[in-house]
Amino acid sequence: MLPYLEKFEGIITRTLLVLMAGVVLLATIELAWILVQDALTPPMFLLEIHELLELFGLFLLVLVGIELMHSVKTYIVRREFHLETVVTVAIIAVARKIIVLEPKELPEGALLGIAVLVLALTLAYYVIRRSRKENTDSDLESKR
Repeated sequence: MLPYLEKFEGIITRTLLVLMAGVVLLATIELAWILVQDALTPPMFLLEIHELLELFGLFLLVLVGIELMHSVKTYIVRREFHLETVVTVAIIAVARKIIVLEPKELPEGALLGIAVLVLALTLAYYVIRRSRKENTDSDLESKR
């Protein structure tokens, strides 16, 4: 029974990777389309602030998709999740949200919550990187 489940899991993860690649491709095409439309709309080659924010948001969305593809690919190859990649995706997603955010439309206290989230993700990333560096340093010392 276990080999069948592993084959099924492999099929699902590969399917997810192909679907994610399709989504990233479509998002990239849409980003390019919107950029061309915005650039060719009078005044030509001048973008308004809301157009820039929309473009930056879409750009970061494509980056989130690429990071998710990397995470799925790593899972397929090594059968492990990299916590650093997951936290990186979360940081990019929060950064995207902050960029496209309209602070005037937020409920009271939402900005404080977002600030706490950014701080927590930054701290998590720092701890993960530091832990990985310490493990690498200790591995090098034990091999000497």
